[in-house]
Amino acid sequence: MLKLIIGNKAYSSWSLRGWLACKQSGLPFEEVVVPLYDDNWDKRRQGDEFAPSSGKVPILWDGDIVVWDSLAIVEFLNDKTGGGKFWPKDEAARAMARSMAAEMHSGFPALRNKHGMNIRQVYPPKRPDDDVVAELTRLMEIWAQARARFGGTGPFLFGEFGAADIMYAPVCTRIVTYQLPVARFAAAYVEAVLTHPFMQDWIAGAQEEEWVIEKFEHAPANT
Repeated sequence: MLKLIIGNKAYSSWSLRGWLACKQSGLPFEEVVVPLYDDNWDKRRQGDEFAPSSGKVPILWDGDIVVWDSLAIVEFLNDKTGGGKFWPKDEAARAMARSMAAEMHSGFPALRNKHGMNIRQVYPPKRPDDDVVAELTRLMEIWAQARARFGGTGPFLFGEFGAADIMYAPVCTRIVTYQLPVARFAAAYVEAVLTHPFMQDWIAGAQEEEWVIEKFEHAPANT
C-alpha cells in the first residue's frame, strides 16, 4: 500500500497537495501526519523515511519506490493510474493545466510567503501588499482563461476536479483565511474547491489537530 507522510493539516500547503493527489488517484494509502517544528522535528526528519527528501513533506512511499515534491507525486500517481484522473483529455487544455500547475509550483512567492496557509483562522480583511496584489491579478488572469476556454459547465478550472485544482487548493484556503480580494467568478471557484468532499475531509482533520505553531497564527503586517 502507498504510504504518504505529511505535516500539520492546518498549515502544510504542500502536504495538502500531495494528500489531494492520493485521494484523487483512488488508490488506498496510509496517511502519516507528523507535527512540524515540534521538539522531535529535527531528529525525526533525519530518519530513513525522510532521507530522500532531506526531511521535507510530503513524501510518498510505494514499497521501495519513493517520490517527494507535490507535483512529482501528482505525476507519479497519474502514471500509476493510467493517466485519466488528473489532467484534461483535450491536448490544449492539458497543456494549459500543466503550465498553470508548474507556475503555481514555482511562482507566487509573495502570496505564499506573506499569507501562509492556516485553515483554522479567518482574519479581518486588510489590503495586501502591492506585490501580493500583482500576484492576485495574475492569478485572476489565468483562472479566468482556464474557466473561459475549458471550464465548460463544471465548477473547476478545467471543468472536472483535477491536478490544476489540486495545485491551487491551498491558495483557495488563503483567499478565505485572509479575505483576499478576488473576482466574483473566482469566489465561486474557491467555494467549489473548498466544498469538494476531499477538501472537507482535510479541513475536518485540520480542525481536530491539537498542534499550534505560533509563527503561523498571526495575520501579516502590511509592509
